[in-house]
Amino acid sequence: MPMHIETLSLISAIQSLALAAMLWIGTHGQPGPARTGLKLRAAALAVESGGWAMLAMQAWLHPAQLLLGGNALNLLAQGMAVVALRMLLGESLRWRWALAIGVLGWLGVGWFGVVQPDYRLRVLWGSVAIMGNIVLAVQALLAGGAARWSRARGVLLAISLMSALLLVWRNGQLWFDLNPPVAVAQPATDNYFYVLLSGMQPLFASIGFLLLYSETLQRELHTLARVDPLTGVKNRLALNETATQLLAHANRMGRSLGVLMIDADHFKSVNDRFGHGGGDKVLLALADGIRGTLRAGNVIGRVGGEEFVVLAPDTALEEALVLAERIRQTVECTPLMVDGHLLQLTVSIGAAATLPGERDVARLLQRADTALYEAKHAGRNRVMAADPDVADRPLSA
Repeated sequence: MPMHIETLSLISAIQSLALAAMLWIGTHGQPGPARTGLKLRAAALAVESGGWAMLAMQAWLHPAQLLLGGNALNLLAQGMAVVALRMLLGESLRWRWALAIGVLGWLGVGWFGVVQPDYRLRVLWGSVAIMGNIVLAVQALLAGGAARWSRARGVLLAISLMSALLLVWRNGQLWFDLNPPVAVAQPATDNYFYVLLSGMQPLFASIGFLLLYSETLQRELHTLARVDPLTGVKNRLALNETATQLLAHANRMGRSLGVLMIDADHFKSVNDRFGHGGGDKVLLALADGIRGTLRAGNVIGRVGGEEFVVLAPDTALEEALVLAERIRQTVECTPLMVDGHLLQLTVSIGAAATLPGERDVARLLQRADTALYEAKHAGRNRVMAADPDVADRPLSA
């Protein structure tokens, strides 16, 4: 059965429209930039479907309508797809670049199609525009290097490179073939091959987009599962994971890991006075205050209602005590405004540091918690260490 450009184009139009519907329905009602990126990709597929539909209906269109309208839709779809990809990847959108590429590409195609007709130059000009969008896509896919590499990025990069090779092949056929086609709709083996492969690209690219979307959701869920929703610091799960990693690193490097267990004094009275809404404001301010005293590399997490933990790599016990005292003084000297009332908050802090060869995170945290209990028992608003050398020595009162 002989092939027809119109039939291949109609199949591509239906396929693109079906993919657009599936992507749009699959993310309907979902918030977030990743979902917005996938919806934009769906919209790009719908626009691309219109371009294929025009080629399928060429018998009912004026050549200028097909040329200007079809290329406008295809270049618009290309730009939208690039912006959608960059949105999914979390890169700067570069929409102005995509818009400029689309406009210049369409103007050039129109010039060599209507004003000074030259099919080879028209295809070359349009190919350069599409290649510009491919460059924007590849740049986003390679951003971050090996640290951000993933299976989805690899799939999309392969699709981008194949698209570039298809453009190179098409232009090579036009410039070096003795009898090249004079229009994309002309019955010719080269045109059949080009239209067929071009029509398959939306399917392959959509698979790559779905893989990327899935990876993005997994990454978001992984992050959400490890962040305290009130204060934005690490939660208990993330803190235990980080502590395990830092402890292993400290053992490998022969260094010490300092741990501070911090608890707000008399916090029940804060909730009784201001309600739980006011208490949440105090906890958020407390977390911000502690975070502001830490140096680069220190980690803060929330492990209980008003209880926080600070992990300080490369920090011996004496240095941990100094850091703890700095936190205690900062909190004590920073009155908080809650519902129009000033609140003077204090904290008690227990400090600990790894012993030589220590590998048990739970035991390290327990020693810091024991020191915190001693600080509370000794009158609160103080720093204490549970280690034998300085176990019962308050740093401040």
